[in-house]
Amino acid sequence: MTETAERLKFELSQLSVKDRAELAYFLIHSLDEEVDYDVESTWDVELMRRMQEINEDAASGKPSNQVFTDLREKYL
Repeated sequence: MTETAERLKFELSQLSVKDRAELAYFLIHSLDEEVDYDVESTWDVELMRRMQEINEDAASGKPSNQVFTDLREKYL
């Protein structure tokens, strides 16, 4: 890693959690050089379908704490 990158890494570590999260989001997405519009379109359709199910009370779900508890029991 370059000296500049090391300096930035230290300085950025001093930011708030929210600012670091936004920066991480930006950096991760900056790695995507090419957008696959077919995939994006497919996900848009799926998200709209799921939103419609939620709005129509047709979707069922569990509280997140229960989901995470189940996952911990299964994998840890």
